[in-house]
This record gives sequence, structure tokens and C-alpha cells, in this order.
Amino acid sequence: MGIARLIVVHMLAATLTSCGGGGGASDSVTNASSTPARSSSSAANSDTVSSAISSSSISSSLASSAFSSASAAGELTARGCGVDTTVKPSTESLPVVKCIVVDQFGYLPNSSKTAVLRRPEQGFDAGIEYTPGASYQVVNIASGEIVFTGSPVVWGDGEVNTTSGDKVWWLDFSSVREPGDYVIVDADNHLRSAEFRIGSDVYRPVLIQAVRTFFYQRAGFAKRTPFAEAAWADEASHMKPGQDTEARLYNATDDASTERDLSGGWYDAGDYNKYTSWHAGYLLSLMETYNDRPAIWSDDFNLPESGNGIPDLVDEIKWGMDWLVKMQESDGSVLSVMGLDHGSPPSSADGPSVYGPATTNASLAAAAAFAFGAELFTQFDDDTLKTYASHLQQRAIDAWRWADANPSVTFRNSDNGVAAGEQEVDNSGRKDKKLAAAIYLFATTGDSTYRDYVDANRPDIYWVSPWNEELLHALLVYARLPNATSSVADTLNQQYQQSMQGAENWSDIHNQTDAYRAFIGDGNFTWGSSRTMAVKGATFYRLQKFAIASASDNAIDDVALDYLHYLHGVNPMGKVYLSNMGAYGAEDSVDSFYHSWFTDGSADWDSVTESNYGPAPGFVVGGANPQYNWDACCPTSCGGSGNNARCGMAPLSPPHNQPPMKSYADFNTGWPVNSWQVTENSNGYQVAYIRLLSKFVE
Repeated sequence: MGIARLIVVHMLAATLTSCGGGGGASDSVTNASSTPARSSSSAANSDTVSSAISSSSISSSLASSAFSSASAAGELTARGCGVDTTVKPSTESLPVVKCIVVDQFGYLPNSSKTAVLRRPEQGFDAGIEYTPGASYQVVNIASGEIVFTGSPVVWGDGEVNTTSGDKVWWLDFSSVREPGDYVIVDADNHLRSAEFRIGSDVYRPVLIQAVRTFFYQRAGFAKRTPFAEAAWADEASHMKPGQDTEARLYNATDDASTERDLSGGWYDAGDYNKYTSWHAGYLLSLMETYNDRPAIWSDDFNLPESGNGIPDLVDEIKWGMDWLVKMQESDGSVLSVMGLDHGSPPSSADGPSVYGPATTNASLAAAAAFAFGAELFTQFDDDTLKTYASHLQQRAIDAWRWADANPSVTFRNSDNGVAAGEQEVDNSGRKDKKLAAAIYLFATTGDSTYRDYVDANRPDIYWVSPWNEELLHALLVYARLPNATSSVADTLNQQYQQSMQGAENWSDIHNQTDAYRAFIGDGNFTWGSSRTMAVKGATFYRLQKFAIASASDNAIDDVALDYLHYLHGVNPMGKVYLSNMGAYGAEDSVDSFYHSWFTDGSADWDSVTESNYGPAPGFVVGGANPQYNWDACCPTSCGGSGNNARCGMAPLSPPHNQPPMKSYADFNTGWPVNSWQVTENSNGYQVAYIRLLSKFVE
């Protein structure tokens, strides 16, 4: 979306989607102490429920139930959150406002359910007031029945939350468990929330779309109907002469002896490059996700492989693994990176593909993925997959041996003009990669050589964070293995459990530190905060997964779900941080994001609201990033007046110069505005989200 349109959009956002007006209860209606408090309530479940009502078809019967005391004139005044108007006495007429934020997909029947009510005090929407009413109703859309009435409790003794810049109240409606479609109504101010659904299957359609993004990210694979929706059909990309099937070493493009068939795999993010160590990490996460709950993974995600008797997630994993196999050289080493040309659609890219040399980092990352794959593919009653698994085990051993003999081979791709992101790591990073590889090799081979390496090199766990979760998860995998050294396993489990009790973990949850119920801390809102949120939820879930929890399973589930709710709209922007999800229940999902396919200015794919189609559904974007800024060349040093003009008058705000949670906007403008800092997708964000979401899908 272009910079000129963005200025208009954000001017409108400040007046239409922020909270304003007044009326209702005072700030001290109910006070939330440092321990959780339930809303006062009277709940009544509806006898007649429908879960198939669309977001635009709220029953007119609401007028006789939710509005039985409407004035004789038949009109009400809706006031607050940027609204001051008269409306008819029916819930379908009430303005939907972003000062009542909910999970726009919905809630599980037996989970905790808390809507967040907000009055912005700082940031782009500050100064437009909203004071919650004294009475809130949860209204069943199909029947029109009020199934819950309650009062909000103020968060943090009425202080302004620095992470969001908002003053916040909580409305707990956990007692509503009956499946159906609902809205929350501010009965005093005559405003309502986005719609949401309660049901045991509420997240399954979302999961399917999130997984299908990997199909759209496949390089060298035709996306044709019926597997691709017609709006995003495209032929196979990067299959022209000199591209992926004929890729050459980056500094020897005239040397035919360096030519390799490196086709396949996934575009890494909004760019089409392929980074071996990151790709291997995505495979580890997807394999973990499958192994955690294999029963939920069906064979009907509308992929080309659907119906082959193998769960579609496993089919997608194999697609990614096949590319990693191609990146391994005959000596066991693994090539580090590929740089691909870009175009919209991807099949239009016609520049050459190049690759970087083998490195220790890439070889160790691949060794871990090969080893885990050797275990995964043996689970299926399929001789071809079992043979494949056997080959993966040998590949893992070969990659380990090469890396062990070559411990410091590096290649900084960004310094050599190959791809954009830098995948190389330092000595500490290679040590972590080697430890993880040893764990997965020990798990699949049982060879004590790898166990001895783990025992001698494993670190103590003093800190559990989204930034070290990949290694910590591998250590917990080791601790669960039946032939792991028991004293080491016990120590690792105890240290993880103890570290989870401190700051940034259970301590901040129990103290209700975050107004939006998803604490990561202001300093952790950086590039890719959506991933950070998803990973943080997983760190709690692992207490349950590895049976080292001191809390109940329900308590862990509710905490992990709060991180999911944040990504689904319980945030100051009222934004679902997935693209184009209106058809799947979201009232405000990502409209545009940085991606070479769904590029700025595209008549077909730029924006959901302003293009023919917008981007494909289900992509997780980076999210709020208070570090966002325009390029360092702006406003006067970008190479001429034309380029300087592309900067605009100032860095776009939001996301610039906002409280951490408000440092977001839907935009896909390229250099020098650099939207990729905020809205670019990444397979790393995607796998973290899928992993967390899948824990709550039946």
C-alpha cells in the first residue's frame, strides 16, 4: 500500500477505530487487585444455538431480548470510542468498536474468556476517551438472548499500561460455555465488540489456512486450482534456465562445474531466498508440532498430496526436507544459502539463482533436521517413507562428521551479495547448533557418543526466554529420552521448572503485569514480535508437554491461550495478525503486508480492501515493532529528489514513535519506507504460531 494512501488510512484510524466519547461507569466501578478477579455476573445459556451465522446476519430478534427497555422513540444514542450517533435498538445496529477487544475467531468452551476494554492515553489514538459502562452483556447472535451480564474490573489500579499506552479494564465471561456465535455489548454506551464464536473446533479452520501458507511459499511448484484458490494460482517459479535447477556458486557463475539442482523448498519470508539453517529450524518446529499431537493432523488440507494416506502436515514437511537433502554435498557438508530473483507473481522472476558454500552452521542445523526426520518418517506404514527415513539418518551422521571435522567454516552471505537476511552465527551459535544436533542424533541412533557430547557440553538453565527456546526445547527432548543420563535429565527438568517461576514467566503472569494478558516485556517488542508472542506461549505449554509443571494443566492452557488471543485481536490495535482472514471469522485481519508476490501497487494482490484479491490468507506478519524507522538515507540522502520523495514527510506513525504494542500499521511499502521491519511474513513466525495454535485444535 503506497505512502499517500497510508497517510489517509491512519488519519481515519485515529478517529474511527480509536476509543472516544464518554458516559458510563467511573474508573473505580470495580478494582482488580494483584490477584485475578472475576466479573460479577449472571449467566444463562441459550437453548437454541447456531454456529453458522455470518458476521453480517445478526438476528432481528435481539430487539425484543437485549433491548426490551428501549425508548418509545425506538432510538438509542451510541457514544464513545469515536462514535456519537443514534442507532436502532438492535445489536446489529450497534457500532463495532475497538475499545472492546476479543479473540475474533473465538474461544474454547471450557477455557477462560476475558475481553479487554481500553481507553487510549498515549500513542496515535490518545485523547479520544472511552469510559466503560457499568453493565456488559454477552449476546447470542442466533437467539438474541443475553447469556451473561457482568461488570468490568479495572486493571492495575487504574494506571496507564506503558506497553500499550492504554488504561484497561477486564471483563471475564468464562462462564459462557455453550457453543455459538456471540458479541459483547456495552449496554450503557450502546456499543459492541467484533463477533466471535465459542466451540471446540473454533481454531481448526484457522490452522488449515496457516498451514496452507507453506503451499503458497513452495518454490518450483505450480500453484494450480483446485489446490490453490483461483486468486493466487501461479505456475512453478524459478524453473527457467539458470534458475534453481541450474543454480551456480555465487562467485563462480561462469563455472558449469558448480551447477546444482537446488529446486524446491520454501521462500523464506516476503523474499524468495532460501536459508539452510533457518529452513532446518522450520522443519524441526513442524516435526515437533506433528509429534506433539499427531491425532489432529488429517489428510484433507486441500494440498496436491491430500488423500494419499499421509497427514498433510507431514507431506509439507517432506517437501521441505527434500530441498534440504539437495543442499547436502557428497562429503556430508551442507550448502548455506540460496539467493533467488524476485517478481510478482513468483513465476515471473527470471533472474539467475545462486548459492553460498557449505558451512559448519548449515551442516549442524541440517544434521538435527535429518535426525529428527529419520525418527518422524518411520512412524508411517509406508515402505518408501521408511527407506527415506533410513537415508536421512545416514545424512545426519555424515553432516555431523563433516561439521565435527570443520568446526569453524563460515560464510556471511549478506556481505557477499547473496540473499538479504544474514544466516551466519558466531562461535556460541555453532555450539548451540552442535548440541541440538547431538540430541536429535542420540534420539534416533542411540549412539552413546552423542549422549556423551550432550552431557559434557550442555549448559545450565537459568533463564527461559523466547530467545533461547530452540535450544531449551532440545535439552528437554534429551531429558525425556529413556536412555539419557538420569542425573543430567533431572537437573535440566528442575532448572527449567525453577526458571519458569521467575520474572518474565509465572511471576509476571501471577502479578498480572500485562494489561493485555500476554506479557513479554517492553524490551521484547522487536522485529518479529508476533513470533515472540507465539514462542512465549509455547514456553508455558512445555511444562505440560514434558510433565514438569507445578501448575495445573488448565492453568497452563489458559496462559498459553492468552498469547494466542493477543495474536487474534486482543491487542490495542484490535488486529488479527494473520492476513486476509475475513472469510474465517476475523473482522480486522491484516490487509496488506510486505511480500514480493503481494507487492505494493499490485492491482491484484496489494491490499484486501483496495486490490482485486489482496494477499493469500493465513500469513503471520511480524507485528508491533517500536524499533521501526525509515531508511537511514531519509529524508534527503537517498540518491536524488525522486528517491527522497519516496520517504514522505516523516517516518510513518504508527508504527514509528508509539508505545510498543501500538507500533504497527498495515502497509507494504518498500525502500526507503521499509515496511518489512513491521509487516513482512516469515516462515519462522509461521511455524511458531502453528505450533501454539495446534495445541488447542481438535
